[in-house]
Amino acid sequence: MGKKEKQVKEKPLDKMTATELREVAIEMPEITGASGMNKAELLKVIKKAKGIEDTAKKRESKVSVREIKEKIRELKKKREQCLEEDDKKMADIYRRRISRLKKKTRKAA
Repeated sequence: MGKKEKQVKEKPLDKMTATELREVAIEMPEITGASGMNKAELLKVIKKAKGIEDTAKKRESKVSVREIKEKIRELKKKREQCLEEDDKKMADIYRRRISRLKKKTRKAA
């Protein structure tokens, strides 16, 4: 009886962990600085080196997380002022706005 050789399927790049992607990147001579990159950067560089088009749909966030957090800080200051002035209605409005922005940061990350 003949032995059947198992075909080793290569894991898709998107499913690999950052550690696995680093190993792949280190083997490629045209990629430098792989040890300092995160997963997203590694995917981008490896796909570019292999000539693979990035067809993944990216949700373009119009506002960065840093900008959202800055808005949250400003709203918290305004809310504190309203609480000091006993304007509970406006304080509640600012609280809801802060809550919405926090949700946006979680979605953006």
